[in-house]
Amino acid sequence: MTFLSAGRLWLLLPFLALIVVYVILQNHRTHYTLRFTNLALLDQIAPRRPGWRRHIAAALFLATIATLILAFARPAMPVQVPRERATIIVAVDVSPSMAATDVRPDRLSAAKESAQGFVDTLPDRFNVGLVAFSSTAAVISSPTHDHQAVADSVENLQIAPGTAIGEGVFASLQSIQSFDDEADTDPPPAAVVLLSDGENTSGRPVSSAADAATDAEVPISTIAFGTGASIIEINGQYVEANIDKDALENLATDTGGHFYEAESESELADVYNDIGSSLGTETIHEEVVAHFVGIALLLAAATATASLIWFQRLP
Repeated sequence: MTFLSAGRLWLLLPFLALIVVYVILQNHRTHYTLRFTNLALLDQIAPRRPGWRRHIAAALFLATIATLILAFARPAMPVQVPRERATIIVAVDVSPSMAATDVRPDRLSAAKESAQGFVDTLPDRFNVGLVAFSSTAAVISSPTHDHQAVADSVENLQIAPGTAIGEGVFASLQSIQSFDDEADTDPPPAAVVLLSDGENTSGRPVSSAADAATDAEVPISTIAFGTGASIIEINGQYVEANIDKDALENLATDTGGHFYEAESESELADVYNDIGSSLGTETIHEEVVAHFVGIALLLAAATATASLIWFQRLP
């Protein structure tokens, strides 16, 4: 729970002072009573009253005030609601390591199928774009409501030399910023989902891309795909298909995204499902002032009832 007008909670300070004053007065009353030595006379001028009962009425009254102060500070609860609009860029590594067969039938084929499923599950109101990166990066499909067109573009991805993760991020950011004429002044909520199975070997550093994404307030969620234990052939030479998980995790952490690992097509599908669920909703704070006012009314009614029953008067 949070308070939308938390500054008003300072009113709790005089409320606490009121409690202190009440306790002091009660102690003073007890001390004053003990000064009478003639108990018979004391019974006539100060008849015996239910001492502990008056504290219940007072406690209920104080609880009513405290609840009203909290209501005045506008309490709110976090609530998940469907996101009205958003732009999602799917960035896919098409470097030679994506031909590795540690994931059946190979990494790229598995990545294609999972990415297509991800695009299909996104809400229709979302704009979706596609970026492919190898030694350079290219916008394959600009953000659009036509999810089927993006899915078809995923199917046409082809292997190319090099790995430029940073360039993939920069191309994704450019695609978001050039989406419409109002993107610079009123950009829609945007996010990038970047899948890679290699190390940054060309283009601008990943750290520079992270800084740019942070400045643009675009979170980058990254997926490290593959087992990391595969050998591929490049230009007649066999090399290890290593995954720079640290770089991908730092990219996600620095931009406010999430880092995932997937070593099979089924794990990758689960990752995309999780990302889709998080992107499809947003957290807002919904005021619950009425709940506090209702509690205060119940406490006020209890205070009045106790006072009428025990003292035949309203507090």
